[in-house]
Amino acid sequence: MMFWYDHHVSGWGWFAMSAGMILFWALIITLAVLLFRALNRPQEHPHTHTHTPATPSAEDILHERLARGEIDEDDYRRRLSALRAGPVTKP
Repeated sequence: MMFWYDHHVSGWGWFAMSAGMILFWALIITLAVLLFRALNRPQEHPHTHTHTPATPSAEDILHERLARGEIDEDDYRRRLSALRAGPVTKP
């Protein structure tokens, strides 16, 4: 029975305990949110540090034009062979 009479907690003690409990739960919730975000982040390749999309190659663009119907198959083959032949030098 001595505990009830000897160790009285004042108003500031209750305030400190309440503030401590609020800070404790805020810390737990913050850690949970950060962990959730870290686990749901899309995986990145370790060797790439930039988020710029890769530019399509000339062959990719040519293939897309064929798929859209902008050029026919003969034109596609002619242009593809010209791309693979390399740059043309003029005298």
